[in-house]
Amino acid sequence: MSYCQPTAARVRALSRGLTVLVLFLALAWGPAPAVTFDPGALVSYARQHYGAKASRAVESWQAMLAQAAGLDEQEKLRMVNSFWNNTLIGSEDITVWGQVDYWATPLQSLSKGAGDCEDYVIGKYFSLLYLGVAPEKLRFVYVRAQIGSQSIAHMVLGYYPQPQAEPLVLDSLVDRMQPAHNRPDLTPVFSFNAQGVYMPGGKRSSVDGIGRWRDLLSRMRTEGFQP
Repeated sequence: MSYCQPTAARVRALSRGLTVLVLFLALAWGPAPAVTFDPGALVSYARQHYGAKASRAVESWQAMLAQAAGLDEQEKLRMVNSFWNNTLIGSEDITVWGQVDYWATPLQSLSKGAGDCEDYVIGKYFSLLYLGVAPEKLRFVYVRAQIGSQSIAHMVLGYYPQPQAEPLVLDSLVDRMQPAHNRPDLTPVFSFNAQGVYMPGGKRSSVDGIGRWRDLLSRMRTEGFQP
């Protein structure tokens, strides 16, 4: 039988197939994730709607997920935090999307290679859900961030190992994950996740009141996510 030199396209196809297999095997042995997707279909959607650059970025994201899938939870946090902090360039919604406030899906952020603080948190949140981190451990946290003499509105991802525990902060402004007490520059305002909105004092209300959250989930479902 003659030997065929593999083409670049064939190598890419094989790589995508291996990534899909690794993700499937890792998730099959772990807890059921709170968000799922078909890796191949997601790459195809990205290529069709956002272009070849976007599909390559999605493949890199999926490769990171495949590598992180078998690790312990702290390593998953570290890898996801590092990936998004190093993949996106911080920018304003008005520059990236022509809107004052827009919550991009992970695919949209990867297609642009840029985003604001919410977009970093969205990418990290859904990556960790896909890797099997329990939804109740993760929250979008609105804060006031002190940068020099300025206090700005900002968002970080909070990881709560137990319901009443001090959160670990995953931030786009600071690469190293740190417990909240090490971030005196951040003043929490409120937090939320798929299970509700949490105000100071512990009172919880429905997340359905956040219109941008509902719109984000709707657009993600159109792309092929199942959140």
